[in-house]
Order: sequence, then structure tokens, then C-alpha cells
Amino acid sequence: MSATLAGPALLHDPAFNRGSAFAAADRARLGIEGFLPPVADTLETQVARVHVQLGTLDNDLQKYLLLSDLQARNETLFYAVLMSDPAVFMPLVYTPTVGEACQKFDHVLRAARGMYLPITAKGRLKELLANWPQKDVRFIVVTDGERILGLGDLGVNGMGIPVGKLALYTVCAGVPPELTLPITLDVGTNTATLLEDPLYLGLRQHRVRGADYDAFIEEFVSAIMELYPKCCLQWEDFANINAVPILARYRDQTCTYNDDIQGTAAVAVAGIYGALRISGQKLTDQTFLFLGGGSAATGIAELISQAMVLEGATIEEARARNWLFDVNGLMVKSRTDIAGFQAPFAHDHAPLTSFVDAIKQIKPTGIVGVSTVPKLFNQAVIEAMAEINDRPIIFPYSNPTSRSECTAEEAYKWSGGRAIFASGSPFPPVTLGDKTFVPGQGNNVYIFPAMGMAVLATEATRVTEDMFIVAAQAVAEQVTQEDLDRGLIYPPQHDIRTASLHVAARVAERIFDNGLARVPRPDDIAAHIEALAYLPVYPAV
Repeated sequence: MSATLAGPALLHDPAFNRGSAFAAADRARLGIEGFLPPVADTLETQVARVHVQLGTLDNDLQKYLLLSDLQARNETLFYAVLMSDPAVFMPLVYTPTVGEACQKFDHVLRAARGMYLPITAKGRLKELLANWPQKDVRFIVVTDGERILGLGDLGVNGMGIPVGKLALYTVCAGVPPELTLPITLDVGTNTATLLEDPLYLGLRQHRVRGADYDAFIEEFVSAIMELYPKCCLQWEDFANINAVPILARYRDQTCTYNDDIQGTAAVAVAGIYGALRISGQKLTDQTFLFLGGGSAATGIAELISQAMVLEGATIEEARARNWLFDVNGLMVKSRTDIAGFQAPFAHDHAPLTSFVDAIKQIKPTGIVGVSTVPKLFNQAVIEAMAEINDRPIIFPYSNPTSRSECTAEEAYKWSGGRAIFASGSPFPPVTLGDKTFVPGQGNNVYIFPAMGMAVLATEATRVTEDMFIVAAQAVAEQVTQEDLDRGLIYPPQHDIRTASLHVAARVAERIFDNGLARVPRPDDIAAHIEALAYLPVYPAV
């Protein structure tokens, strides 16, 4: 701690502020005597008080704002609260509540967090980034706000996503918060309501495209690599037209990945591994039909294909078992609107414009919704899947809840309780007759925090595709038979930290095996990771 940090300034530093938990002797020594109620709290009592405060609020956005204020005031207490019950608090600080928070961001903004880099600062990005006080940044989550969850172009209002994701790095896998930096790149917005809103805080211009955009990204990546050479850069909620080429351009240059493409793919593959434990089938015998043909769909399809290759299929055979269906129908080779990244999954078939007809002709064992359009997995769709499969795999992954392709209740009811279900946003348990089903949430939170901890523990130089397959396997192997019997195909979120540290250890092993680590391999990788993991304990002052 800085020698000058004392007195009232100490109470306004979220990293060192203890609030009412400052001991009496410390208050006198630090010059804050009289600024606090006389009785010193414990951290546990403070956590209980926050629980009481949250209990008085009647909607999740208010709870999100209370927690955001807490993070800006007392970081240790913020993480202690979240870690006290991750299953309860993750939906408040991330999906689905963060979606509403981003939509209203410029109307509810309290304390600023992270860094905003506007394209008007092009040529000075390194100078701006150098203003960040922490000089050893290991993790950056960055967005340009164009495709926030399933909500579209929210401009700088998308900052809630990097902030929320990095909080989960800490809550779920113990990545120390001081090593993280949320960033929003402001290149404008094409959303008219934002441009016309007097409270909007971003650049009032339409989005920059083409060479100027690419040069801006190049300058940003170069500045990050120079200032923070051990940093892992996570791209988040970029539109397909930028997400795919950015990942392709930089994945072999630096330690980077796109969570929407690779994290989503890994959690989907983890869910499939779990589903196959219920159905008793082989991965190479599965056929998947995706509702949506963007980067999330192709990312999942490609990782499934790579996982099938590990089980004996050729890459051509594996890709032939993954089909895409978008707004223009089934992606077939005769279509003229197929992008390069979609081409491996455009197959020879007659054109189809009905999703139900595609199910009846292709006969998939699983359908995956990444369309961001709600209710497209309707009764006819679910019944068609149930007619051709004893245990149909139904994964409506679009976020937030308002964008989900179907609800858990709909999937279970229309399939006669036979669906193997997981969704992107949480749904409550469903009771049909005398059986209660616990819906799984295919949330990237099972993947990206663990990936972050694995990178931290190894100082990895790259993030590779096989690391995501290992992560998927590590998630699935933690699901117990009792969980499977209830229809749950992901580990329970209340024990997400244990699950994440297990995944991190497995991924770290692969990093060491692949020679991508910058630190010596420890004798006990799991113990090494456990020792690095952050715990919410007040730092010395």
C-alpha cells in the first residue's frame, strides 16, 4: 500500500477499504478514527448485512446496481458476497441481469470502471492505456459493443459485459482482480435511439468500418502486447463480420481467444459430453442442427468436429454431421450467400426454409439455438425432435432469457420429459407428474474463468483449440450420476470454484504438455493453481 494512503482517502480506495471492518487500533493509526461507527465488524457480518440489503430490493437491476456500487467502494467485500453463494449472485452480476444493465447503462451509470478507448484517440492508444495504474495486467476482456448478448448494438453501454466477465474470472476461478482490465473500444454505434439519446455517453457517430477499423484494432493489440506482455486478451461481443477475422488474425500472434466463438463452443461440447452420458451414445454417431449460422454456431460446430476427430472420425466426416440453419434456411452448397467461415458446414442438400422440415430430413440427435430469436424452438420443433430421438438434445443457448429459443418447461413438456436440456440463461426446476427436472445452464462461466486461471498459472503464450476440448472434458467429468438422474448435465453452480479449479488444472497440464508455458512445470499443478487463487481477505494496511 502506498505510504500516502491514509485518512479519508483510504475509505475511498476500493482495493484497501475495509469500511466498518477496520479495527479500532487501525483506525487511530490510519487517521480514520471518527469516520466510522464505533463497533468494528467482521467480514462475515458485513456479508450478512449486504444479504439483508439485497433482500429489501424487489428487482434484479436494483440488486445489480447495489453490487456495482459495492464493487466500486469495497472490492474485498464485493467478492466475499459473490463467493458466499455463486449460484445466486452470478445471474445478478452477469447473465441475464447484465443484459438489462447494458441496455440502461447510460441512464444508471454510477462509478466508471475500466477503460474506454474511442477511435478519436487513434494514434494515442498506448498513451491512454499507460494511464491505467496497474502495470502487470494479465487479463483484458474487450468489446466494441456491437453485438451485446442477443441485444444488438449497444455502443459503449456494452461495458457491463467486460466488467461482469472479469468479476467472474475472480469469483469462479480465483483470478486476482488487480490483474484484470475491462475495456470498451468506441467506434460509434448504428443504433439510432442511442445516437438520439441526450444521456448516451459514447461517440455520436455511425460505426467505423473497413481499413480504419482494422488499423484501430491493430494499434490496440500492438499497444497491449507492448505494455502487458504476459496479458491474455479476450474478445467479447463483436459482430461476426469482425469477430471471425480478428481471431484469425491475432490467435497465432499473441495469447488471445474469443469467448463467444471458443468459450461457447467448449461449454456446448461439455454439455454434449454430459448428454451422451445420459443417452449412452457415442459422439461420432451424433448429428447436430444449429439454429443460427454466425460465429457462435460455426465455433461450436468446429469444436464438435475436432472432438469427433479425437474419437476416430475424419474431419470431413465430422463436419458433415454438423448443419447450419439461418434466416435464409438450411445452409447448402447451392446458396450464394455463404461466408468463408460457414463454408465447411454448407453441405449438399436440397434447399429448405422450414426448420421443422430440416429436422425431419436431416434427423439430428441434437439442436442448438444460437439465433438470439426467442421461441423458435416451438412445439412442432420439439415434437419433431422427440419423434426421431428417444432422448433428444435440446440446447437453446441464446442470451439473455428473453432471447432463449424455448424455455425448460416447454422442452420437457413437449418432449414428454425425454429432452436432455440445457440453456444459455437459467431456468427454474420443472415438475412433470412425479418427476422434477433440474435444467442445466450452458454458461460460458464453466470455461472462461478456468481458462484464465490456467493461463495465469502457466503464463501461456497462446490459447489453442485443443485447450477448449480439454476444458469441455474436464467440465463434463465432474457431473455426478445423481446430477444426471435429475437431468443436470453441468456441475452445480453453487460449487463453481471447485469445478473451475479442476478445469484450470486440466488445461494447465495441456499447456505444459504443448510447450506453451513460460514458467517451469510444478510437481503438483493443482496445488500450484490453488495457491495462486484469490480469496476475499482484507489486505494489510
